[in-house]
Amino acid sequence: MGTKRRALIHLLMAGLITGCGAGGMREVLDLWQRQQAQIDSGQLQGAWADAQAGVAVFRGVPYAAPPVGDNRFRPPAPAGSWAGVRSALDFGTACWQDFSPNGFVWSRTDFARSEDCLYLNVWSAASAVDERRPVMVWFHGGSHTSGYGHSKLFDGTALARAGVVLVSVNYRLGPFGFLAHPALAAESASSTSGNYGLMDKVAALQWVARNAHAFGGDANNVTIFGQSAGSSSVCYLMASAKARGLFHKAIGQSASCMAHHVDETDARGLIRGEALVASAIGADSSTKPTVDAATLRLLSPLQLLRGAQQTGWANRSRVVIDGDFINAPPRDTFAAGKHNAVPLIVGSMANEDVELFPLNDALTPGAFVQQVNQRYSEQAPDLLAAYSKALARSPGHAARAMVMDRFITWEMRTWARFNAAAGQPTFLYFFEHAPPAFRIYQPHNPSLGPEHGLKGSARSAGAYHSGDLAYVFHSLNQFELDWSPRDIEIADELSGYWAKFAASANPNGAGRPDWPDYEPEQHTTLVIGSRTAAKTGLRKLQLDAFDAALLGPSSRR
Repeated sequence: MGTKRRALIHLLMAGLITGCGAGGMREVLDLWQRQQAQIDSGQLQGAWADAQAGVAVFRGVPYAAPPVGDNRFRPPAPAGSWAGVRSALDFGTACWQDFSPNGFVWSRTDFARSEDCLYLNVWSAASAVDERRPVMVWFHGGSHTSGYGHSKLFDGTALARAGVVLVSVNYRLGPFGFLAHPALAAESASSTSGNYGLMDKVAALQWVARNAHAFGGDANNVTIFGQSAGSSSVCYLMASAKARGLFHKAIGQSASCMAHHVDETDARGLIRGEALVASAIGADSSTKPTVDAATLRLLSPLQLLRGAQQTGWANRSRVVIDGDFINAPPRDTFAAGKHNAVPLIVGSMANEDVELFPLNDALTPGAFVQQVNQRYSEQAPDLLAAYSKALARSPGHAARAMVMDRFITWEMRTWARFNAAAGQPTFLYFFEHAPPAFRIYQPHNPSLGPEHGLKGSARSAGAYHSGDLAYVFHSLNQFELDWSPRDIEIADELSGYWAKFAASANPNGAGRPDWPDYEPEQHTTLVIGSRTAAKTGLRKLQLDAFDAALLGPSSRR
C-alpha cells in the first residue's frame, strides 16, 4: 500500500472514529489534500505549519539536481522526477561551509552540511491550487560563504498567514558556489566560470515559475527578497539578463551590488581561484600548478575550505564579472538603465558597523584626516565636514561610520536612485530601533551577554546588521527573548509592508504609517525607530558627499 493511500485511510478512519459524519469526512479530505502538492517532478506530502490558520509547509523540495560528482562547479542541472509520493516533512541539508561558533549574532555550532543541498521550502495557506497568491522568494545572507534558508528565523508561517506563498532557498556557498578557475572556464560553453550560487537562485526562480500554481501561488507575481549577501544577490539578479522575467518585484535589506570591483586585474576571479586551488592541493601558488576540471571535482570539501581560508579568497567579492551571468560592473548596468527594473524596497540599519567593521581605538585625528585625504582627494574636505560630529566622539568611530555609510547606507540609496530613475515605484527605509542581540541561528540557545561583547543590555548593539530579520518574518515567537510591545508592533508593520508590497507593488495599507515613494531630491525615507514615520533628508549630507566622491561632482543633488 502506498504512502498516499495509507495517509488517506488514516485520516478517513480518524473521521469515522470521531463520528464526524459526511461533512466532517469532506473536511478531513480537504485538509489532507491541502498538505499535498503535485509539481512537475512528482507528488509531495507536506505537513501543517499552523493547522488552525491552514498554513501548510513543504520542506526539502529539490529544485535542481545535486551539484556533486560531475555536476560540481557547473550550472545547476534539472532535478529528477520520482514515482509515488515524496515526503516533504524534513528540511534539506545546509550547503557546505565553515562553522562559526563565535560569530556574535551569526554564531552557528555544528550542523549537518552537504554538497547535496539544492532544496527549497514552501509555506502556503492557499485552500485551492487555483488561487493566485503573490509569491515571495527568500535568499538568506552570510557573505555568500555561510548560512541556510531553513533557520527558524526564516519560518514562513506568518507571511503565509498574511496572504503570500513563501519560498526559502538554499544555494551553493563559498568556493562550491563561486570558485572561478581557468580549467572550469575552458570546459564551459560560455568560456566562463564562477557565480554558480547566483545560477542556483535563477534555477529556483525557474522552479517557482513552473510550480507556484501547485501551492496556490501566482507565477506572474513573484517578489525576490534577501538580506546581506541575499540582498546583494537580489541586486545582481536585477543586473543580469539571465534572470529577466523571473521576478516582478524586489526587496533588498542591508547590502547591494553597487560597489565596483576595485581589482580590475582579476575581475573574473581567475587569479584568486588558481591561488585557492594551489593551496588546496598543497602546491606553491607562485608556480600556478596545472590542474584540470576533473581534479577540481575530486578535491574534498575540507580541502576547498582550507584553500579559501589560507589564501583569503573570500576577502574580495565572491561574485565575479564573468562576462556571461554578470557582463559588466552592476553599478554601470543600473546607471545606464539596463537593469531588470521592477518595483523595489531597499534599506539598511542604523548600526550596521557594529561587529561588521572593526573599531580602531588607536587611530589619531591626524591619521584619520590623512586617510580620508589619500582616498578621496578633492572631496575629502566635504567628507570630513560631514563626519565632524563622529570625529568629535573619536577618530575610530568616525572612520567606522564612514565605512558603514560608504558600503551600506550610500549603496542602498544609490540602488534606490537608479531604480527610481528607471520609472519604477521605489521605497527606502532606515531601521533605528535597537532589537535584542541574539544568536539568530540558534533558537535553542539565543541569549547573548557581556561575555559576548555586549556592553550593558542585550539591546546595546543598537540596530545591528541582521537585526531586522525577526521583524520581517514576524518570527519573534521562535526565540524566547524579552520582546517589548514595540518589537511586536514593528513586526506587525514590517511583515505587513513586505506582504502588501508583494501583492500590489505598494507597501501601504491596513492602517500602517504612510510610506511615500522615494524622492531623490528630498531623500524620502521611512524611519523605523521609537515610532515609524517618513522623514526627508536623513543622513543626506554624508551621502551626498559620497555621491560627489564616488560618482563625480555632477551627481550632487
